[in-house]
Amino acid sequence: MIIFVGHQENNNFCSVNLNVGPEDTEWFAVPNRYWGVLNSFCSKYKIDFLSGTWWPVLDDLEKEGVPVYRFLQRRGDLVWVNPGTPHWVQATGICNNVSWNVGPVTGHQYRMAMERYEWCKMRCVKSIVPMIHLSWNIARFVRVTDAILFAQLKECLTRSLLFCEYQMKRLKDEGIVISWHGRSDREPAHYCTVCQVEVFNILFVSSKNSKGEHYVLCEQCTRATDISIHEHKVLNQFTIEELKVVLNGLDLHCI
Repeated sequence: MIIFVGHQENNNFCSVNLNVGPEDTEWFAVPNRYWGVLNSFCSKYKIDFLSGTWWPVLDDLEKEGVPVYRFLQRRGDLVWVNPGTPHWVQATGICNNVSWNVGPVTGHQYRMAMERYEWCKMRCVKSIVPMIHLSWNIARFVRVTDAILFAQLKECLTRSLLFCEYQMKRLKDEGIVISWHGRSDREPAHYCTVCQVEVFNILFVSSKNSKGEHYVLCEQCTRATDISIHEHKVLNQFTIEELKVVLNGLDLHCI
């Protein structure tokens, strides 16, 4: 029997869900604007909304005026979940389900994803989608046709570039050596080992652990350690000139 407890998809992305069968699955979902009510319920019962296990009581939702969509997904039915839609699912019998996360290239999806990305940072929860790396890759490889997405993307990349410039200048002023590292095509995004925030461009690498691996930290956590920041290896993955070329090449394409 399949049970998916209450959740929103990673970074509020959409999802496509196929019931292979043979039996049905029962779906419950509420519009995204009511996710705060669900978060309040979780807080009331000391359950973490992002990582905890929760299954809303329908009577409680009715008392709070939260509308609930409830339906059966039969064999062969495809269910599309909109950005940020809280939902929970259970099978009524033996069945197999296949699901994919998808991110439509729209301003609405991008805003929802970035809002959850920032909230994850505040909660020290790892963002499954590295939104800064994704944003730069959208600018590199995608023809943006959504005007709202274009404006949001340009603002995000501009802030990212300015932060990189400021960070590199400040480190150099402190006499900290920044070594060129570069980035391979298939290299995954890096996250701080301590606070789980995405680390872009400037990596603070600590000594090896017991497994012979290196730790990547963000600057804030690096400065909070007992080890001097000068004793960490500071690596640079992108040049400022390279990032400027990408940003200046970002354009809004008409359909």
